[in-house]
Amino acid sequence: MTKKQRAELVQRELDKLYPTTPIPLDHTDPYTLMVAVALSAQTTDKKVNEVTPNLFEVAGTPQRMAKLEEYQIKELIKEIGLSNTKAKNLKRMAELLLERHNGVVPQTYEELEALPGVGHKTASVVMSQGFGFPAFPVDTHIHRLMTQWKLTSGKNVVETERDAKKLFPEEVWNKLHLQIIFYGREYSPARGKGDKDFITKMLFEK
Repeated sequence: MTKKQRAELVQRELDKLYPTTPIPLDHTDPYTLMVAVALSAQTTDKKVNEVTPNLFEVAGTPQRMAKLEEYQIKELIKEIGLSNTKAKNLKRMAELLLERHNGVVPQTYEELEALPGVGHKTASVVMSQGFGFPAFPVDTHIHRLMTQWKLTSGKNVVETERDAKKLFPEEVWNKLHLQIIFYGREYSPARGKGDKDFITKMLFEK
């Protein structure tokens, strides 16, 4: 089976499993999505979704977030890992949105990645799920599965993203990256045995 054939099989099976792809992080607009994604680093989406309702009730806009002190933000997100750094980033992110963008989330990678706590992956999620631009955000789970399925030889998420964009048609990127995440969680968790990972078995069975 060629790499292209493997990619087509993966896409076909994931479409059967996950015909719809709800965004895992609860949000109401591009700003709350960006905050939620920034909070999700080294933390589960489930934990982020437990914390953000109270956070967004108090500071659901850049204007309201900027008015809070760091310690107040930290108190609201203290159950999340790296809360000190994330509180600092959220405050400065809000301030810069007001200073540079009139409180509106920008729609370019360059401007997004210039904000504290917003790396390329977070910017890609905002561009794809917040604004609908074609993007293929790659996290460690997608990198692991793409490697496992021999769809990339990339040594990091940047190289894996490049390979994914070459292999899969642009119109499926926004949906497919979520499908791979859902599949990894359900069928091939990083710390599991992968016994349920039927796609890998389909790809490489003799």
